[in-house]
Formats: sequence, C-alpha cells, structure tokens
Amino acid sequence: MIDLKILAIDTSGKVASVAVTDGEKLLWEKSVYTKLTHSQVILPMVKQALEETGLTYADLDCAAIAKGPGSYTGLRIGVAAVKGMCFGCESLKSAGVSTLLSLAYNCIGFEGRIISVMRARPKIVYAGEFQCKNGAVTRISADRVCSEEEVFSGEFTEKTMLVGDCAAEIKAKYFADNENVQLASYVNRLQRASSLCLAVEAQPEIMVSADRLEVSYLQATKAEKDKAHRDK
Repeated sequence: MIDLKILAIDTSGKVASVAVTDGEKLLWEKSVYTKLTHSQVILPMVKQALEETGLTYADLDCAAIAKGPGSYTGLRIGVAAVKGMCFGCESLKSAGVSTLLSLAYNCIGFEGRIISVMRARPKIVYAGEFQCKNGAVTRISADRVCSEEEVFSGEFTEKTMLVGDCAAEIKAKYFADNENVQLASYVNRLQRASSLCLAVEAQPEIMVSADRLEVSYLQATKAEKDKAHRDK
C-alpha cells in the first residue's frame, strides 16, 4: 500500500460526504444527511475541505468518487464534479469506487462476511458480498441488482454484517432472531467518503485519467427505459 493524498466524494445516496486522507491519517471528513440536492452542497464542502487542510488540487494524487450503484442524479453530479477537478488539474488522477465496496470498508474492523445492501425499488436491492479479515476487504460476489429473496432467503450461519440504507429493514425482516447476522451501527451504516479513500489505497491501480471515469448504474436509467419503450 502506498501513501496517497486523496480527496473523496460520495453523492450516491441521501448523504453528501467529502473526505481527505494522506495515507496515514484522516485529514478531514464531513458527511451531511441533507434534503438539499448534492449539486448545492458538494462543491462548497470540497472547497471547505481544501481550505481547512491547506491543500490545493495540485497537492492531491487522486480524486475518488462513488461510481454506483445509487441515485442516478447523485452519481452524475459526483462524477461530473470529479471529472471537472481532474480536467482542471492535469496531475490529478480520478478513481471510481463501487458504492457497495465502499460501504463494506465502513466495517473494516469486522471479521467475517459483509453484505452491502441498498434499496433500488420496492423489494429490489443493490447488493454486494465481501469478506473482511485482518483489515482487508475482498470481494465474494459481483455487485448486482436483484430481489431481496435472492440474497437473503437462505440460512445464514456465518458471522455476517449488514450495511447500507436498507440494512436495518433487512435485519428486521429476515434476521430478527439470528445472532449471526449483525447490523452496522448507524454512524457507519450509510456512505462515508473516507471509505472510498481506503478502497483506493488498497487498489491504487483503479486510478485512471478522468476521460475513463464512468458511472455504474447496474440497471437502465429512466431515460433508457423510456427510449427502449419508444423503440418497440
């Protein structure tokens, strides 16, 4: 693992989050559960982060963003912001991190299986499964959009942590009496930008030029669905 100065932004859900790390410590982090749109709050938060850490874009190695799944609008806002930063500073690389992987890093102190789960629509979830051991997070399954039952209907005998915006709902519905399945604390249950930094530090090879940064929706957007319907 190499020391990197990373500015991270998460706009994939209801939380707007910005963090700055230097490979050894968390320099700055702010997360706001906001009713405002991310376009109104995220760039002022980035400006505040840089001012209060005394850093400029040129001092940074990477601008990281949660690339999805998540809110279509939020993801576009975040990716556009990071692209703008990188196009404006030639030395700055970008990194797109799976929102579900980032959520798993919220629970990096846990030993066992982590399931990151976010609500896509009624009874449908975004889900990713990971293993955490000795502070290292490894992927068990690809990120997917599927029914709740696909992920949670089986027997769970392994020590498992649920994290994400519908983790509490899933715990209550499927695992209320199962002590093997735990629920991440509310302070770590939703997106945190600092977890994006941890993911990039663990896999610095995901850093790319801004023109290669893409959103991962996992399902068709409304515009794509409307177009497909018109083309029938």
